[in-house]
Amino acid sequence: MLPDVSFPSVHSGWSAVTGSQLIAGDLLPNIDGWREMLVDHVLPMVMWVIAAILVNRFINWASGRVTARIDAQFAHSDSLVRTEAAKHQHALIQVISWVAIATVYLVASYNVVHALGVPITALVAPATVVGAAVGFGAQRVVQDLLAGFFLITEKQYGFGDVVDLTLTANARASGTVEDVTLRVTKLRNADGEMITVPNGQIISATNLSKDWARAVIDIPVPKSVDISRVNELLHRVGQRAFADPLMSTLLLDEPTLMGVESIDVDHVNLRMVARTLPGKQFEVGRNLRERIVRALATAGITVNAQAHDGGDPTGSGTGPIPTTGERR
Repeated sequence: MLPDVSFPSVHSGWSAVTGSQLIAGDLLPNIDGWREMLVDHVLPMVMWVIAAILVNRFINWASGRVTARIDAQFAHSDSLVRTEAAKHQHALIQVISWVAIATVYLVASYNVVHALGVPITALVAPATVVGAAVGFGAQRVVQDLLAGFFLITEKQYGFGDVVDLTLTANARASGTVEDVTLRVTKLRNADGEMITVPNGQIISATNLSKDWARAVIDIPVPKSVDISRVNELLHRVGQRAFADPLMSTLLLDEPTLMGVESIDVDHVNLRMVARTLPGKQFEVGRNLRERIVRALATAGITVNAQAHDGGDPTGSGTGPIPTTGERR
C-alpha cells in the first residue's frame, strides 16, 4: 500500500509544486543546496536538451516521409521528369524543416540559459554588440539567405532541374539540382561531382528543364547536294522518330525542320528542332543525330566534320552531328 500523499491547496498561499520537483524530491537525497540546484537548474536544462533532440529527429523523420512520398510518384521514371509543383514542394519542405530545426534549437537555448539562472535582460547590451559584429562580418551569409529565399519563392528552379548557373568572377556551374536550401544550392555535374554554390553568388540561372525543353540539331551538308532532297530525308526522319514508341514518350510534338540556318564557304547548315519533356532534350538530340547520320549515309550524302561541344551539362552536347570516327 502506498502512503496517502496530500498536496496543499493553491488557495492556502503555498507555491504550486511542479512535476520535476516531485520527482526530484522522491529520488534525490535532501542535501542542503544540491536538491534545489538539481530541481531548479540541472533537471529543466537536461529536459530541454533532450526535448530539442527528439523534436529535431521528428522533424527530420517527417520531412523524409513527405519527400519520399513525392519521390515515390517518380519511382518508375527519370528524376528529371517531374512537375513544377513537385520540384517546388521538394525544395520548400527542405527549407521549412531547416527553419523549424533552427527555431527549436533557438528556443531550447533560451530556456537552457533561463534554467541556469542567467538574467536575460543583462544579456541585451552584450548581445547587441555581438549581433552588430556578427552581422557586419556575416554579410555574405545574410546575402545567401535572402537570395535563397527569393530563389525558392519565385520557383526559379527546384529539385531535379538541370541548370546552368552564372556566378561571380565569371565562373559557371552546371548540373542537376540535388538540394536547395536558403543558403546553398547543390548540383551534380556530368562527372558525378557534387558542386555546392552559395545562393548569394548566383548572378543568373538558366533552367534547362522547366515545363518543356527543346533539342536543337544542326546538320552541315555540302553545297553541292540537292537541298530539297535533304529536306525530304530529314522530314521523314522526324516523322519516323515521332512514330517510334520510345521516342513518342519523350517528344511533345513531331520534330520540325527549320530549313537553312546559315551558309558557309563549303557547306550549308540545316536546323531541326524538337520539343521534348523537361530535361530530355539531350537524349532526344542524341537519338535524332543517330537517325540523321544513318539516313544521310544511306542516301550517299556526306556530312561535314563540324562537331563541337554544345555545353550540355549531362555530357551529350547540342551541336552539329558528329561524323564517323568522332566520339562525343
